[in-house]
Amino acid sequence: MTAAVFHKLLAIFLTVFLGWVAGRARWLDAGNEQADPARLLGNAAFYIFVPALLFRTTARLDFAAMPWGTVAAFFVPLVVFMLGVYAWQRASGGADRHGAAAPSVRAISASFGNSVQVGIPLATALFGESGLAIHIALISLHAIILLSVLTALVELDLARERSRTGQASRLWPVLQQTLRNTIVHPVVLPVLAGLLWNATGAGLHPVLDETLSALGSAVVPVCLVLIGLTLAYYPLRRHQLQGAVVISLLKLVLLPAVVLAVAHWGFGLSGLPLSVVVLMAALPAGSNTLIFSQRYATLEAEATAAIVISTVAFVATSSLWLAVLARFG
Repeated sequence: MTAAVFHKLLAIFLTVFLGWVAGRARWLDAGNEQADPARLLGNAAFYIFVPALLFRTTARLDFAAMPWGTVAAFFVPLVVFMLGVYAWQRASGGADRHGAAAPSVRAISASFGNSVQVGIPLATALFGESGLAIHIALISLHAIILLSVLTALVELDLARERSRTGQASRLWPVLQQTLRNTIVHPVVLPVLAGLLWNATGAGLHPVLDETLSALGSAVVPVCLVLIGLTLAYYPLRRHQLQGAVVISLLKLVLLPAVVLAVAHWGFGLSGLPLSVVVLMAALPAGSNTLIFSQRYATLEAEATAAIVISTVAFVATSSLWLAVLARFG
């Protein structure tokens, strides 16, 4: 663990702690005991800040310069792993116990890493500019791919739930509503709009680019404060803590092992590209997992605990994975 990464982790914990203090002291209640600042802040992030970040990222992507072989070696096992967790949760009755969105929430918690706050300083400190360039390429598609896939899955699950409870009885209206909810969505719509804008080759006007950059830069601090608020407003129960520990083990141990095996023996990666993709997979759970759980009002306390636990445990597991990667040259 390098000093730069350790200091980043401390800064993350301090920011989360500030959000927790604000929640415990009820600084954001505005005199209303029924207020829910955590959900309000989550909605602000999901409907304003995250869409701005996603649109700007996709609109500025340089597809010709992407290291597509390395990208595939990372995202193929990652998406398969994510779908495996989703399928496991559906088969084990997670949707019956916690709601239709639970399998998707747990799938994103076990697969979406903190690629910016922790990932960028880690890649910079360990791999220099060459490794950082690969890491940035993965970041550019990280939220786009994972959030889009899981948004489609969760909307299908919600449609099935509405159909099962008699809220929708005809197939075509159900399909229409599901398609609309999937596309007209704070994650998918800005991605599609950004891709269309990118295809025009027009670029972003400096004023528009600066506005989107300012909004997007708020994602990190807002999400970290939101984690603290959620810890204060949604007490964690024992079964939720157990679920968070399982998710953390999946994220920190099993996922990087899967990416290592597939990237090395399936795609032939070695050296620097292999190290970057494995360390990207080994990152602790990212704050977007909480935003996703808040969007669907499902397992918010568990998702928050998974972020905190995996971030603390990352101090040990990152050293383990660096030792493993040293054996691959």
